[in-house]
Amino acid sequence: MYVVAGATGNTGSVVAEHLLAKARPVTVITRSEEKGRAWASKGAKVAVGALEDSESLTRILEGAEGAYLLTPPNFSAPDFLTERKSIAESIARAVRDSGIPHVVLLSSIGAQHPSGTGPIVSAYISEAALEAATKNVTFIRAGYFLENWAPILPAAKENGILPTLLIPDRKIPMIATRDIGQVAAESLLNPARGRRVVELAGPQEYSPEDIAATLSTLLHRDVRVQAIPPSAGVETFRSLGFSEANARLFQEMYAAINSGFVDYERQGAELRRGTTSAEQVLKGMLGQATRAGA
Repeated sequence: MYVVAGATGNTGSVVAEHLLAKARPVTVITRSEEKGRAWASKGAKVAVGALEDSESLTRILEGAEGAYLLTPPNFSAPDFLTERKSIAESIARAVRDSGIPHVVLLSSIGAQHPSGTGPIVSAYISEAALEAATKNVTFIRAGYFLENWAPILPAAKENGILPTLLIPDRKIPMIATRDIGQVAAESLLNPARGRRVVELAGPQEYSPEDIAATLSTLLHRDVRVQAIPPSAGVETFRSLGFSEANARLFQEMYAAINSGFVDYERQGAELRRGTTSAEQVLKGMLGQATRAGA
């Protein structure tokens, strides 16, 4: 039996679907029976619990062959890193106490750094906590989610602009969440012996200008990048409802990406590339937005 956290989200749902397609028994963790009904109809077992509740999580993990775990972001938290650390410690206790033989953790490129990466520091914290709790662990260090462009698509469609804090012509690792879920599921079925780090990106690196060019083709209109100055990062995230502290964290993250500090570790890590292109992801998101507005 495999346990999957985040099954109602992008990556966890793919992990669960992949395992079920392989006829493997799956238990999904949800906060309520209602949220798990769709998975129960697909043949999964539903366990109601919370990642911050180490006792209930321990019971869920006991007897499992492996688990896909993550610390779901909560951008409205007053102190993002403190909350992430608390959840990471809860997960680590449950992994240790349950004796589960292998876990796969959703992490991030740049997680090798203990500071200077904004919210990615939470991935460093989570990796350290799990590494101390279990012998066999796979860290999926994913690149910049291609789905992160979703909130910007209306501006591209309506005004032909693509606002971003990223350097317009700098290519960085980007990845589709579907590819993350598939690699995570494969990692569960082929468990690590010891510590395994998988640095995961898409078929190629992309820049914001690449994304704009793809959108120009898909939307049949010119889309240009609108670079937001790094100094405006805090103001930008504050306008999205982030606290002052969290806005500063995210400004730090984008500065670290732009400087190249957030990048592959390479040494001791396995680089894998997904197969889903930026065009496929953007086309899918535009189609969803069109159907939602119909």
